[in-house]
Amino acid sequence: MPDIGRDPASVRRRIEAMEQLLERMFVIPGINRPVGLDVLLNIVPVVGDVIGTAMGAWIVWEARNLGMSKWQMTRMAGNVGIDTLLGAVPFIGAIPDFFFRSNTRNLRIIRKHLDRHHPATATIER
Repeated sequence: MPDIGRDPASVRRRIEAMEQLLERMFVIPGINRPVGLDVLLNIVPVVGDVIGTAMGAWIVWEARNLGMSKWQMTRMAGNVGIDTLLGAVPFIGAIPDFFFRSNTRNLRIIRKHLDRHHPATATIER
């Protein structure tokens, strides 16, 4: 993982790295759809869901450390909760998780907050 610092730029890099790991580790050839650890963990019943939820909750916890509003935190926790519920069905739960990317949604909320309150952390994306 990137920097261990508590400054907003370090937090942003850590959250972006975790989202990359969970949602966009590699691209499925032929359909050009990114897949990450979150979908792969759903193949393992119960344990995979627990690990995926814990990793998603970590992103929410990091966001809390940025001083985000309760409304934003509630939305992010709801995204993780929906993802957990959708993935609760063994094996079949990976299909909805393939389309509902809670960690990407949460990263979008965090980036919006950081761009507004900590503009120095903004990065140029390709």
